[in-house]
Amino acid sequence: MTSRPPRPRRDVVSFVRRSTRMNESQAKAWERHAATYLVEIARGAMDTSVAPDATVDWAAEFGREAPLIVEIGSGAGDSLVPMAAGRPECNVVAFEVFEPAVASTLGRLGRDAVTNVRIGLVDGAQALPRLFDDGSITELWTFFADPWHKTRHHKRRLVDAEFADVVAAKLAPSGVWRLATDWEDYALWMREHLDDHPGLVNVHGGWAPRLAERPVTKYEARGLAAGRTVHDLTYRRADAPQD
Repeated sequence: MTSRPPRPRRDVVSFVRRSTRMNESQAKAWERHAATYLVEIARGAMDTSVAPDATVDWAAEFGREAPLIVEIGSGAGDSLVPMAAGRPECNVVAFEVFEPAVASTLGRLGRDAVTNVRIGLVDGAQALPRLFDDGSITELWTFFADPWHKTRHHKRRLVDAEFADVVAAKLAPSGVWRLATDWEDYALWMREHLDDHPGLVNVHGGWAPRLAERPVTKYEARGLAAGRTVHDLTYRRADAPQD
């Protein structure tokens, strides 16, 4: 039995594009650091989409070969920057579509002199199947993705069986996918779609312990203050099925 190929990501996006207006500090950070950290990616029809034939030579972007970590939805870099700083031996690629948040991330990277991060200002769900070779990603991070509460919007959720097909193909042998959410219904949705996926294994057989290196961000702190429980999950790529 052969593994099923990953399907192209649907055009329905898992985010809401907010205002791109930057404050003065963000604008200065963009001017100072964009050339260092932002990666040029060929765009599709929408300004956040990835062209079907887009390619990136990640080793050339970083100037080295190293284990590759990808984060989808890095926000303002609250967890990305310290976690990347703690993994200097890895190349870390982050995707975020909200320009002011990217500008804030650039400022943090510059202030902390973190050099092992590159950022793509495109939809990470489209970037994953198009910009990375199969078996090339050591870790994937998707922390606090938009839960899209209304049933009619569930099709917009990042985590589903279709996306899991792509993740399973892109993870390296023994590669892991780390997730976190503070919405219980989304946490259960993740378990429903991922626990029985043939290309993934729930490392802990259930909820994962909190990843010690992941800091408590302002967003997470608000969820905790509102009485919500943070659920962590970790999946690794399953062994390749035998013919």
